[in-house]
Amino acid sequence: MEEPLNKTVKLINLPETIASRWHSKVRVSLYPEKFICLIECNTDVLVEVCNWLFSELRYRFASLVVEDQPEKWLLRYIFYGALERGQVHILCQLSKTEKIVPSISNVIHAADWHEREAEDLFGLAFEEHPRLGDFILHEEWPEGVNPMRTEFDSLKPYVHREVDPEWKPVRIVQTPGAFMMPIGPVYSDFAESAHFLLETVGEDVIRTIPRLFYKYRGVEKIAERKSVEHVILLAERFSGTSAFAHSLAFCQAVEDIAGVEVPERAKSLRILMAELERFRHHIAAIAGICSSTAMAVPTSQASILEEELLRLSCALTGHRYLFGLNIPGGLSIDFDNDILKNLAATINDVLQKLSELKEMLCFSSSFLDRLEEVGTISREQAVSYGLVGPIARASNMIRDLRKVLPYSGYEKVDFIVPCEQEGDGYARLRVLFSEAEQSAQIINQVAFSLPSGPVVSPVFPIVHGSSLGWVEAPRGAAFHWVRLGEDGKVARYRLTTPSFTNWHGFHLAAEDFAFQDFPIIMATFGLSNAECYR
Repeated sequence: MEEPLNKTVKLINLPETIASRWHSKVRVSLYPEKFICLIECNTDVLVEVCNWLFSELRYRFASLVVEDQPEKWLLRYIFYGALERGQVHILCQLSKTEKIVPSISNVIHAADWHEREAEDLFGLAFEEHPRLGDFILHEEWPEGVNPMRTEFDSLKPYVHREVDPEWKPVRIVQTPGAFMMPIGPVYSDFAESAHFLLETVGEDVIRTIPRLFYKYRGVEKIAERKSVEHVILLAERFSGTSAFAHSLAFCQAVEDIAGVEVPERAKSLRILMAELERFRHHIAAIAGICSSTAMAVPTSQASILEEELLRLSCALTGHRYLFGLNIPGGLSIDFDNDILKNLAATINDVLQKLSELKEMLCFSSSFLDRLEEVGTISREQAVSYGLVGPIARASNMIRDLRKVLPYSGYEKVDFIVPCEQEGDGYARLRVLFSEAEQSAQIINQVAFSLPSGPVVSPVFPIVHGSSLGWVEAPRGAAFHWVRLGEDGKVARYRLTTPSFTNWHGFHLAAEDFAFQDFPIIMATFGLSNAECYR
């Protein structure tokens, strides 16, 4: 359930409420057609305004967008609320000579990694942040090189910094007999690189220190000065398992900038494809959980279902992971209504098999023993870290962008958002099963009520402007900020992914549990390293 509000302040009441509190220190603009309230303020009241939104009005922190412009820094703090409270963007401008910004992570811990990322990539310093440096850019990067700065030359070779032979990882647990156990960064199978340092004095993990970003790919930098068509390819390829969701968020941002209305049929088909992707993703996540507990037969059964859906996607769209479908203005191809009805029937067959698998797992004591009361995250922790998607909903924090910020016609679709309270591995598994069931129901609704008409709007010019696109991706809330220059090329592209958001809180689940629980807890999170390595 949603947390209660200390004050009920809707978007339309925000300007007068803000003006009464901060008077001339802020400037407020309301864009009701986009359901956005823009607050422009100086850094001296930044922390206070952010804390008010988060603590009193219960807005969620979505992203920090840093833009390096010729004469100034633009810092945009994006928050989103429940239905009818829309988005709030806090905009701070600094001169290029300034590089020190007040940190908001002391009052909004969800902003912690965003500030650390901005420090590494742009060279900004966030005052009073407890830990900056050596985050996205590992120790081999030269000091003072910030790849997202406009003056950074990607064609210029940089000499790697020599690793200090005396370097040792930071120890938190100082108790006699404490030791550190490294996991990763190299794994078997197809897992991307990630390193976890587990500290303990016995069998239980006391501290988990994650280190990701071994493969910084510079997607946001590569996107600069590229055409919209080029950047769509980046959007759907940096995380293949959520390709459709991310390309949809990017396209929606471009469509908003251009003021283009997407045809109703295209909106419905986008919903259908998004839920097909979610259905397939959740089955794959369930297979991963079964594998982590050494349940060979259920793992095989779930993997077979995933493969069925991948083949179905390929037969329908030409690509197993739904690449190449989203384009600004709609979809690149249309589908026959009868074929989509047959798709719904096949989805129902897969759902029946998935239900049988769920029934079997729910009565397997050896399986449940590894999940129940293991990897627990409380609701308060989920709120503090801003967790999203099935992980947040398993901790009784229900906020789904399809409901609170409806897009692509989701406001017309009848579905529920599953929620559990325990916050453990079993709760996360149950949410995955329930969300898969809801996705199947949505696919059936859409397939049998498709409107007629085109699937793409008429050709339109790419114009100058900026906008935020968002989706409830399979792993949770994803935000894509896009700024287009006067030439129609992408001037700034900023991605905030659910894996980036949720890896930040992963250590909460891994601590105070036994070493042997670690891979199972990781599987119940079902996160992607590649989705972080932007």
